Amino acid sequence: MSDPSPAGSASTLASGEGAVEQPPAIELHDVVKRYRGGVLALDHLDLVIAKQEFVAISGPSGCGKSTLLHLIAALDAPTSGTVLVNGHDLAKMHDLSYFRRREVGLVFQLHDLLPRISVLANVEIVMYGTHRSSRGRHQRANELLEEVDLGGRGSRLPTQLSGGERQRVAIARALANEPGILLADEPTGNLDAESARRIMELFGRVRNDGVTVVMVTHDEALAAMADRTDRIEVGRIVSSTRNR
Repeated sequence: MSDPSPAGSASTLASGEGAVEQPPAIELHDVVKRYRGGVLALDHLDLVIAKQEFVAISGPSGCGKSTLLHLIAALDAPTSGTVLVNGHDLAKMHDLSYFRRREVGLVFQLHDLLPRISVLANVEIVMYGTHRSSRGRHQRANELLEEVDLGGRGSRLPTQLSGGERQRVAIARALANEPGILLADEPTGNLDAESARRIMELFGRVRNDGVTVVMVTHDEALAAMADRTDRIEVGRIVSSTRNR
């Protein structure tokens, strides 16, 4: 068992004038999240995740895993404490919708694809309102479908794909705006073992392409495929294990 915050406080990149300190991708300091009725979801939690790291957050149901992911994605706010993404305090950001659209990609257990439009259109739709032209959106969506091994299936409807294939479309959609961080909440929970393995391999490729990946899972075997596994119990990280 290693320290609950093994990633350190910053990474170092070489430059022409020497080493340059880079902030971690994600930092949570003394974070408490309490819901109405006094339910304590996170209890003075500290967490540091380096850029381009693949971290699995494991633990039993109700331990605070999904709450943690929601705070990082700015879908919710802590009761107290600080959440930093790429060195920026989310509590001080004025446009959180822009942050969610451009800085993080979200993948959930239920893929939430729109059933009446094509797979290609499902990937393209998140790029509306960005600088990309119609042609650029189309090209980017096709490239992403190729990356998730679904090239040539863009014209199909989501209902014509398997559960694992639909989840890979959801990952392609989450990557469409080139986020630096990919957050996945139980993305393999409804999949068979082979489909889950392919999703994990895809996350590994995404990490190798420079994206920080944070995945919530209750499956210890899948968690062990990440670079690091942090285990949460009753709102606190109780262990952190380096898997590779």
